Amino acid sequence: MTEPKYKRIILKLSGEAMAGKNLSGIEMDYIKLIANEIKRIHSLGVEIGVVVGGGNFWRGRDADQIDRATSDNIGMLGTVMNALALQDCLEKIGVLTRVQTAIEMKEIAEPYIRRRAIRHLEKGRVVIFSAGIGAPYFSTDTAAALRAAEINADVILLAKKGVDGIYDADPKINRDAVKYDNLTYHEILNKNLKIMDATATSLCMDNNIPLVVFGIDDENSMYDVVCGKNLGTKVK
Repeated sequence: MTEPKYKRIILKLSGEAMAGKNLSGIEMDYIKLIANEIKRIHSLGVEIGVVVGGGNFWRGRDADQIDRATSDNIGMLGTVMNALALQDCLEKIGVLTRVQTAIEMKEIAEPYIRRRAIRHLEKGRVVIFSAGIGAPYFSTDTAAALRAAEINADVILLAKKGVDGIYDADPKINRDAVKYDNLTYHEILNKNLKIMDATATSLCMDNNIPLVVFGIDDENSMYDVVCGKNLGTKVK
């Protein structure tokens, strides 16, 4: 049996990943592929926390005709929709899953409680963290960093759609962009690489949380990263 490199992880999925090949909304066939990869990792005995974005429905910071706090609240609801869709796919393939929300909505999911989340992980359940940190002006990247610190995760796996690591420029625009194999959080901030927002980057740096940025387009990449294969960009 393959030995995983990490015991407990936070997997950060962007909203765009939930949209698959579409520009917005949910593509269930693609989410099923993600769920199957999570199941493969889960079968290794890895404890998995997932933080989902909501950009496939709404990006709070991009709305220019609505109050920013209200706009961010709309985005938080988008992450809950993604979390419920992923939960459904996971449970249909036999993976016990709990959705926790940073904003209380007890009729459809548990409120986020740190000790309860850790207990779920210890019992082998996948925990999906939604609604960011429950406050506007903070991204789901910050939520991933915060939850990783709170549950003592070994690493944050930042799954990106359309790119396989961190580059010195946007590889979709600049063909000469150079990929980094290894970085420090100081370098990310100093070079203004913007792979995560500054708050999330600083939180990871202050709590010594390793980060691996990798592409999710290859359906085996998530499994390979957990098993220690040299993919993407490692940040420490």
